[in-house]
Amino acid sequence: MKDPPSSLKGLRMGKQIMKQIHPQYYPQAKVKCACGNVFTLGSTKPELSVEICNKCHPYYTGKEQLIDIAGRVERFKARTAKKITTPKVKKPRTKKSSK
Repeated sequence: MKDPPSSLKGLRMGKQIMKQIHPQYYPQAKVKCACGNVFTLGSTKPELSVEICNKCHPYYTGKEQLIDIAGRVERFKARTAKKITTPKVKKPRTKKSSK
């Protein structure tokens, strides 16, 4: 078996190869939401601003609005009933005269 290149030898031994290419990691980065909620998490930036978080998202707060499914079903039934009652009138085909 051929030996790996010298740049990959450290990878197989569990060593970090290139330290200068990775961004700095902030384990206690502050996240500020538009609703005023502040929490910490790990990130490559020291501070983050978000528009929505788990405290104000409608799915997590239980304030989500349900879609008016009944209205959609009624409209679909009305359209299909209209198509059934008024069938399309087909025009008779005319043959082209050959020259």
